Amino acid sequence: MKVFNVSFKIAVPIIITGIFVVAIFIALNYERLDRNFYIIFALTTIYIFLFGFAIGQKFAIPVKKLLQRATDLSEGNLTTRVYLETKDEFGDLAKVFNKIADELQESRSRTETTEKSVDMKVKARTQALEETIKALEQKVKNRTLELQRMVDESEIIQEKTKTKETETERLKKELQSLKQALNRYQAGKEALSKKK
Repeated sequence: MKVFNVSFKIAVPIIITGIFVVAIFIALNYERLDRNFYIIFALTTIYIFLFGFAIGQKFAIPVKKLLQRATDLSEGNLTTRVYLETKDEFGDLAKVFNKIADELQESRSRTETTEKSVDMKVKARTQALEETIKALEQKVKNRTLELQRMVDESEIIQEKTKTKETETERLKKELQSLKQALNRYQAGKEALSKKK
């Protein structure tokens, strides 16, 4: 549809110009119009129409090819190229288009290679970090077990200390009782010695 529009836009001015020229010739030779003139006029008009549409198509076909390939390229098909056999501006435009497509394809290839390289580096670094994390987790686990053992030993020592404190208190009370008993004994002994 767009090619028809381009072809039509090129053909219409040519046809209108041709008809205008024919109309001028008719106006100049209006008095000498005969049957041969009408035949020539009809053939000239047909020729102008055909010539206009042919010229329109000649410009529209390369534009259509370029537009179609540009659409393919914009949709991500980087292998698309335009091959025109003309040695005019359309041929130059096709060469520039192909160069752009080559550069885009090369750029995408470099990007994919770079992404793969980065992915491999990230995976290697991630693996190294995971190993480091696992080693640290194991150290933390070992240290936690060691600390738990120390806490358990500390609780046992605290229990023993409480037991010893309780025993010490009991012994202190017994010693206090013995001192009191000894003091009473000595006081009773002195009282007996004084009575004697």
